[in-house]
Amino acid sequence: RSSPDVFESRMEKRSEVKKQPVGYSKQGEFIRCMEEKARPIFFAEGLGTKTSKGGFTKDKNLDSILNVEMVKEKSAEEIKQIWSQYFSAKDTVYAVIPAEKFDLIWKRAQKCPSFLYALPRKEGYEFFVGQWSGTELHFTSLINVQTQGETAPSQLVLYHYPELQKEKGIVLMTAEMDSKFLVVHEAQCLANQAQLFYATDRSETYELVETFNHRSSEFKYMSVIAELEQSGLGKELRPAQVSDKS
Repeated sequence: RSSPDVFESRMEKRSEVKKQPVGYSKQGEFIRCMEEKARPIFFAEGLGTKTSKGGFTKDKNLDSILNVEMVKEKSAEEIKQIWSQYFSAKDTVYAVIPAEKFDLIWKRAQKCPSFLYALPRKEGYEFFVGQWSGTELHFTSLINVQTQGETAPSQLVLYHYPELQKEKGIVLMTAEMDSKFLVVHEAQCLANQAQLFYATDRSETYELVETFNHRSSEFKYMSVIAELEQSGLGKELRPAQVSDKS
């Protein structure tokens, strides 16, 4: 009664506290804020998201994903762990490729930019064409190529980032895929095949790539399947075995 203004202000503050959710604490909010600011932000979410007509990112570079300046102080092994931990929680394909292996892949991709890959299905195989465009490897099903030609849409794109290749000796890779046509383990199979055929030390294996690009009349589809089965990749992806693992 003696100080009605003070009483009213206290009542207003009390009502504000009641409106706040249970467990709310300004101190707790401050601590969380400081922890987030102190935590290293290696990855740049939401950047580099210009998408092409097919929904894939255009002009995607490493800076749009990773804070390159921050990781320059890290060792190759530390960067590998950061990359793997980040993408292992996402529904996608990723890899850290040794510089020497990527050098071999890159040199061969210049000479032989396309190849035919076989993806195991419930009955038989579905063939996909892989086409290099710079450091991107685009995949689309053979049926798309046969029906739509050069306008066939990409169903999987592997992005290779050589920015750290000279300094750290590694090339980072991640992917985007059309989930209407492929799931992660199928995309992984195609990514593994790209290394199988382009990074192999076995001359007979890479010879299939050369034949497809330069002597197409001699190329035999069944040779790809035979190589795939011999490597074990074909057996790993058989539907019955995939369901057993899940």
